[in-house]
Amino acid sequence: MSAGASLGKLPYVVTLAGAGTLAIEMIAPRLLAPAFGTSQPIWAAVIGMTLLYLAIGYHLGGRWADGVRGTDPDMVGRIIVWAGVSTALIAPLAPPLISGARLALQALEVGSFVGALIIALVLFAAPIILLAAVSPFVSRLAVTVTAPDRIGRVLGRLSMYATMGSLAGTFIAALWLIPLMGTSMSLLTIAGLLIVLGVWAGSRPRRALWLLLVAVLMGWRLINGPAALAAGCQQCTVQQTIESANNTIQVATRPHPIHGMQTLLLLNEGMAVHSVANADGMRSGNAVDMLTDGGPWDYFAIAPYVLPRQQVQSIRKMAMIGSAAGTGTAQFLALHGPDAEVDAVEIDPAIVAVARQSFGMNDSQTLNGNANYRVHVADGRTWLAAQSGTYDIIGVDAYHQPYIPFHLTTVEFFQMAKQRLNPNGALVLNAGLGANGDIRLAQALATTMRRVFTSVFVLETASYGNWMLIGTIAPIGDGAANFAENYQSMEDPAMRIVMEKTKGFPFLQGDDGSMVLYDDHAPVEQLVDEMIFGTLTQ
Repeated sequence: MSAGASLGKLPYVVTLAGAGTLAIEMIAPRLLAPAFGTSQPIWAAVIGMTLLYLAIGYHLGGRWADGVRGTDPDMVGRIIVWAGVSTALIAPLAPPLISGARLALQALEVGSFVGALIIALVLFAAPIILLAAVSPFVSRLAVTVTAPDRIGRVLGRLSMYATMGSLAGTFIAALWLIPLMGTSMSLLTIAGLLIVLGVWAGSRPRRALWLLLVAVLMGWRLINGPAALAAGCQQCTVQQTIESANNTIQVATRPHPIHGMQTLLLLNEGMAVHSVANADGMRSGNAVDMLTDGGPWDYFAIAPYVLPRQQVQSIRKMAMIGSAAGTGTAQFLALHGPDAEVDAVEIDPAIVAVARQSFGMNDSQTLNGNANYRVHVADGRTWLAAQSGTYDIIGVDAYHQPYIPFHLTTVEFFQMAKQRLNPNGALVLNAGLGANGDIRLAQALATTMRRVFTSVFVLETASYGNWMLIGTIAPIGDGAANFAENYQSMEDPAMRIVMEKTKGFPFLQGDDGSMVLYDDHAPVEQLVDEMIFGTLTQ
């Protein structure tokens, strides 16, 4: 009998168990993202804990394989079934933990946040440990049916099968399961498949009854929809929750005493509002009705007025990296007219779809949309590198609160942006402040921009507590005086409303000791983590 034939089901079992392990690992950060984000530290925590669980599972599996039932093929089936059951239980247990962690982070109760993160990661311990234990069992069973001179070859082949299964599980989860079903349904689907695999691999058909648990949980999920997260803004009511390949997207509404009902876009942790659309503004198309009472979106269009003698008619073209649902770009077009041009860049196509559906975005791809309003689904830096034209304003609003993509903060990125600006153009970066007005990240960004731009100026928003960092190629001189002079000659009422609420001050001349960020070294996430945890000592 050949070694391949004598192995029977074992190659299939180890392949599918490997696929299940990595599929669960890929789902873990998506499940944690609404509370903890998708930053590098979170990925490090997920990968590190997964490796720890695998190590524990390999150790326990080896000890169990040497036990009295180590050569019983049914034990493999039993282990896989229990892995499936523990995977299914993650779906109902995770939402309350994640919501609690989200509220703790919003309240800056960092101890609770860390505790919830640990608990959330422990949720994935049981299935990964159990699936890791499959490999030593399968190896022990393979040894018992393999000629001594072929053991190394067979064990190597089983390791190859497990690795190939893991590879398949990674791509199936990331590219198919999660975008198609969402996190909880993906977990339940994997749980059901693991139970089926365990029943097939073992000798106890009645274990298939555990599929009833999966069916009940799937029914619960279909009836109740995705687990609702509390809105991350005051007086907000969540109207829609969408899971995309990149984000957990919430559309919320709230009443406003001046603008009527507002529609807001929240992403993942929900600690920041990423877009606002006023009902009055969507009806009228008037720039005054689109203003957000001093929110950061109001300031992209007025940023060039730190330069001397600026005219509204001379500012015609804008690029917005991180356009979200289009608040800033809609204001720019309303201020400068339909002949102005906008290139809006957003990495998540689901956000673009939400913007068209719920925020009234009328770009060139909508019915009767503005042909000069072009929306690009792409990474902002990759898109910018491929452009050959120049802009009067380049806006950067790509924060993924509480983290920012590091590659949009560096000297190299700002050099690229500078090359895409007109001589009197301005780069405008939304550099939101930390808790209690912590400016360390904003200072690091401004210091980095000073390595590239001739002048860097800061506008402080009237609401939301943001710094808008403005870099120009041309010398600003006294930016505050220029801004005041431009305000006196400004006729547009929306511009005047925003400008009169603006506080402006120049950034420190020269280096102030803040970190300069480069592609090779841009630890912005570490800096933000320090800002969050620093609240414990205040």
